Amino acid sequence: MWPFEGFLFVHVTTGAVGLLLFWIPVLGKKGSPTHRKFGEWYARLMLVTASMAIGMASTTLLSPIVTHPKQVALNWPQSRIEGIFGWMMLYLAIMTIHLVWHGIATIRNKKNHPANRHWANVSLNVFTIFAALVCAYRGWLINETLMMGFSLVGIASGLTNLWFIYTPEPSRIAYQLEHIKSIVGSGISVYTAFMAFGFVRLNPGNALNPKMWAIPLGVGLVIIIYQQTRLRLAFRRPRSAPAGATSKA
Repeated sequence: MWPFEGFLFVHVTTGAVGLLLFWIPVLGKKGSPTHRKFGEWYARLMLVTASMAIGMASTTLLSPIVTHPKQVALNWPQSRIEGIFGWMMLYLAIMTIHLVWHGIATIRNKKNHPANRHWANVSLNVFTIFAALVCAYRGWLINETLMMGFSLVGIASGLTNLWFIYTPEPSRIAYQLEHIKSIVGSGISVYTAFMAFGFVRLNPGNALNPKMWAIPLGVGLVIIIYQQTRLRLAFRRPRSAPAGATSKA
């Protein structure tokens, strides 16, 4: 039990701080020193948070009864504990790492697009799709609709990332669009986990309430659509001529 509690402590600590910092780059001026500084800290904290979630999921799969006594008291079958707190948490953690990684890579490689095809970057997207398929399969085995439905997010994310990576010449706006999609998507993933799995501690019987999963997804999609729309409008807006420039007859 102590490894699980250790992973949980670090997971909650770094995750809580990271999700507070999330709003600074999201709401602040894009490209500013503040945006970059807090965005980097957010990314680092999310990578640690997701890594701890992998540890929690792994210890759950090794010993589901010991690590989740509240669910045992509620007569949850072992297969369901393994499915929700093992396979699904593992998938969400991998997807979070993949989203943060892609969000960072798209900005760092905007002047060198072939660098996005590094084997580690491509493998992480493929691995995320695989983890999503495993989550869906495990959900099908225990008839858990939530696991099957949420796996579609990882499949779609992995496929669209690979589409961008292997696009020969993305438009100059594509890098920022991918960055917004991935970084806000990582926030959706972690907020979802915190609201759903965290709710287990307060009210275990309602841990899988669809409303707890829908709120972060809805808010995150609104942010992505709004920020991407603003960016597209900014790129379409004609740039003013330099001061002092004169037209030639």
